[in-house]
Amino acid sequence: MRVAVIHDWLDTCGGAELVLEQLLLCYPEADIFTLVDFMPEGERGFLRGHKITTSFIQRLPGARRYFRHFLPLMPRAIEALDVSQYDLVISSSWAFAKGVKISLGQAHVSYVHTPIRYAWDQQELYLQQAISREPLRKLARFFLARLRRWDIKTAGCGGQLVANSRFITERIQQCWQRDSIVLNPPVTVDDFTCTEVKDDFYVTVSRLVHYKAVETLVEAFNLMPDKHLVVIGDGPMFSRLQAMAGPNVELLGYQSREVVIDHLQRARAFVFAAHEDFGIVLVEAQACGTPVIAYGQGGALDSVIPYENTGVLDGACAPTGLFFDQQTPASVVVAVERFEALGEGISPRACAANAARFAPEIFRREFMAIVERALGASDGLFALHRDKLHSRDSLIDPIDESWSAEE
Repeated sequence: MRVAVIHDWLDTCGGAELVLEQLLLCYPEADIFTLVDFMPEGERGFLRGHKITTSFIQRLPGARRYFRHFLPLMPRAIEALDVSQYDLVISSSWAFAKGVKISLGQAHVSYVHTPIRYAWDQQELYLQQAISREPLRKLARFFLARLRRWDIKTAGCGGQLVANSRFITERIQQCWQRDSIVLNPPVTVDDFTCTEVKDDFYVTVSRLVHYKAVETLVEAFNLMPDKHLVVIGDGPMFSRLQAMAGPNVELLGYQSREVVIDHLQRARAFVFAAHEDFGIVLVEAQACGTPVIAYGQGGALDSVIPYENTGVLDGACAPTGLFFDQQTPASVVVAVERFEALGEGISPRACAANAARFAPEIFRREFMAIVERALGASDGLFALHRDKLHSRDSLIDPIDESWSAEE
């Protein structure tokens, strides 16, 4: 069986690349297809010498530095990747990968990190941050409207859609009107050691951008001068946060992996105010035996077992954190005070045990089971249309003629 793995682009290691690494471990003979490959040499180890095919964008002038500026070309570029000779196509997609063209008789499983955020719910935020002039914003809105139509149309190319959280399942239904199943992403929990003795500080780890809501946490701890918050991460909001932080709030900027793990292990609790698709760092904190105090929306609902107001456990599982219901400083303050009132109500061992269910080997086993079911469905389709297979016609042709170069 020939396997193709489609990835949006390769330029740095993040959560999507952790998923890609596990997919390649599932299918060690797979070939990789991606829009561009500018992954630094020192970070390429997880690719393990797999054959990589890139799109025409790779060869465009300035692509290495500015490939994101070629966004309008990406739908065509992903469709132009030829995977017709593969039996199984796996896409790992937060933008374009799921739109690869699939032929009749091929099985396609698409692991969806999220529908394209800047084309859907974060459009205005994206435009405000990326484009300063209103005429250009109007042009961008026109393009993003077409991108949404393409995004919906090509959702049908993923024979089986797999969402990385229940929240993303809801977004897929809302944006694409498609059903999906949930498989949470892998987390390298073995990299962390459960530490039961904690220091008296709280920690958050995040890129310092607006939607991560770190500002809310800083404002909250400004209201609690007797409690110490450590903020690890860098980004465009660093200077603003540094200026507003009280003496009990410490901003460390970017730190090495070793420093991050050390703080996650020693912290009294991990605090998090973002509305994330999943939030791998929430699992990493629990793997260190550290409870989580998080905004109770998005992926946190999949990874944190909350302690209810009455003290009743969620089902038969021991609690691993608390939720607050509004992204406001006051809501964070109430949650922290409630957490401290619990005393020993949340144990480090319970946190680490909960994190263990996100181990990479569990992800691989469950993903391969999904693929086996998809292959069975594809075999049935193959038999049903045996007389048409020689033509390699597309089962669903995702090309929208509105993308034509003539326009």
